Amino acid sequence: MIHDPIADMLTRIRNAIAREHRFVHVLYSKVNINILKVLSKAGFIDRVLVSADGRLIRVYLKYTSDRKSIISGIQRVSTPGRRKYVGVDNLPVLRRGLGKTVVSTSKGMMSAEDARRENMGGELICSVW
Repeated sequence: MIHDPIADMLTRIRNAIAREHRFVHVLYSKVNINILKVLSKAGFIDRVLVSADGRLIRVYLKYTSDRKSIISGIQRVSTPGRRKYVGVDNLPVLRRGLGKTVVSTSKGMMSAEDARRENMGGELICSVW
């Protein structure tokens, strides 16, 4: 049984990048799908497909022409045992705007930049650079 499906998904992506896999399978959940949509919109992953039985998500990873991953780092910020909430004034700017932080707000998952535009704070889920 997986206690933290978000951390499991991020670890699977991190391991697939280390092995230069073209895609990786992660367990399906609405939270995982919403995080992957934010990462796809930001350009860190290529595309996301849900399996026919609805239990797995296939995440296609993005690489440069010389097989370097677009994602150089990915980490969980808020954990089940230590939640991290921030207001709109304290939303982080990651790597001078080159990285993205995924924030869970009352309007759903979005990047920190989108949350700042919407004037909303929330729970910091993960950071990608």
